Amino acid sequence: MNTHDILVLGGAGVDTTVYVPELPLPYRDTYQVPPVVDRIGNTGAGVALGCRALGLGVAFADLVGDDPQGALVHRALGAVECRWGLAEAGTRRSVLLVGPDGRRTSFYDAKVTPGERLPRELYADVRPRHVHVSIMDFCRHTLDDFDGVPISTDLHDWDGASDYHKDFAYRADLVFMSEAALPDPAAAMRDLIARGRAHTVVCTRGADGCLVLTRGSGVRAFPAVALPGPAADSNGAGDAFVSGFLYGTVNGRPMEECVRLGSIAGAHACTVTGTHESPITEISLLARAAAPSG
Repeated sequence: MNTHDILVLGGAGVDTTVYVPELPLPYRDTYQVPPVVDRIGNTGAGVALGCRALGLGVAFADLVGDDPQGALVHRALGAVECRWGLAEAGTRRSVLLVGPDGRRTSFYDAKVTPGERLPRELYADVRPRHVHVSIMDFCRHTLDDFDGVPISTDLHDWDGASDYHKDFAYRADLVFMSEAALPDPAAAMRDLIARGRAHTVVCTRGADGCLVLTRGSGVRAFPAVALPGPAADSNGAGDAFVSGFLYGTVNGRPMEECVRLGSIAGAHACTVTGTHESPITEISLLARAAAPSG
């Protein structure tokens, strides 16, 4: 059996990034823009590459297409131990509009094939310390495959009601999500703790930091850390946060330290262009974490 720190299931794709003069973008027939770039993207790839850059042993299993985008994904994840299945509809894609302040709008093509499943043989020989399951429908069944191994997931911009997310929301031990579409983030967090198996729920709030709820405690607010440089591109910041938090988790750090590590990794991601190509390293993460808070 192969032993790894982290097994990431699902969620690689290609991001086509377009840097635009403002967001929202007023209608015009044509805009002249800087070079349009295809890059590795999507959430599972971001968590896998982020954890790998932090020195963790990572295995990754996913479905990608037999197409140019799939070849890009294969190349970009070459440093990670990957197990690939075929996505019949092709590799997932996103078109990202990024404004001058680094904020983005994403157009996501999920390439859904009804009934598609991630084959168990792709990951059956992995004995991870932690599993991170992306909210791909073809990964839903994997939530039953890791008895005794802690599972995390990222619900992203869940609205607190959509049925699609609920299997992931209520069956993971550590839940990440964004406040973007939540009418009442604290209420949604309390619901996950009350009705699900999560011991910790983290709700990210961009420049406002994050909220954390653990069993037996109230909702706590944590500030964001300062960016280490000018904002360039917020793509991948949430996945970087998850990577930093998971680095602390598998290394037995207290929750407060995990939040700080995640915040530092997310802040770093906002200062580099692209989505997942320049994740923070373990040396830089720990050096910044040891510096005085500010």
